Amino acid sequence: MYGCGVTPGTLVLLHAPLASSAVWGDLPEALRAHGFDVVAPTVPDGTGPHYVARASLIVAATAPEPPLVLVGHGDAGPLLPALARAQRAAHRAVGAYVFVDAALPGPASDHDHPDAVAVPPDWPDAPCGYLRTHASRLADPATSQAARLERTLRESRLRGWPTREPTPPTTPAESLTDLLKAL
Repeated sequence: MYGCGVTPGTLVLLHAPLASSAVWGDLPEALRAHGFDVVAPTVPDGTGPHYVARASLIVAATAPEPPLVLVGHGDAGPLLPALARAQRAAHRAVGAYVFVDAALPGPASDHDHPDAVAVPPDWPDAPCGYLRTHASRLADPATSQAARLERTLRESRLRGWPTREPTPPTTPAESLTDLLKAL
């Protein structure tokens, strides 16, 4: 299943609920420079199912080219399976999932927020990968955020997913491109 590479139609970069697409910085433009079609919407006001519904409507309005690669940052990670279900219901195939410094989907009780969404029993239905950015590794390792990201990276590896932990001068766009080739 892994290692053949994914040829995405559109990369859909999703920020954590209650954040904005500004978390991606110049990554969308850098990925476009690498030849990718990229959608990086700001999903206003919403968590859990409200975020999924709003994100799905925004993505649909962009008329993305399938297969989609859903790329989640932070707490958008646990919402990717629900967003994928909405995309499939709209006849848009999801070709892969990428988690960037993100929490992973799991039982609703595993997540801190009350708006957790259920993970479909057939998930993952496409290849998955994990990218831990250099910036997240610079955080104080004593913080709960740094410890959570370390556990999440380990869990991704235990699931057999390809992972990347780039160091400068490798850019996030180069790392994401490399990760897509490994899926």
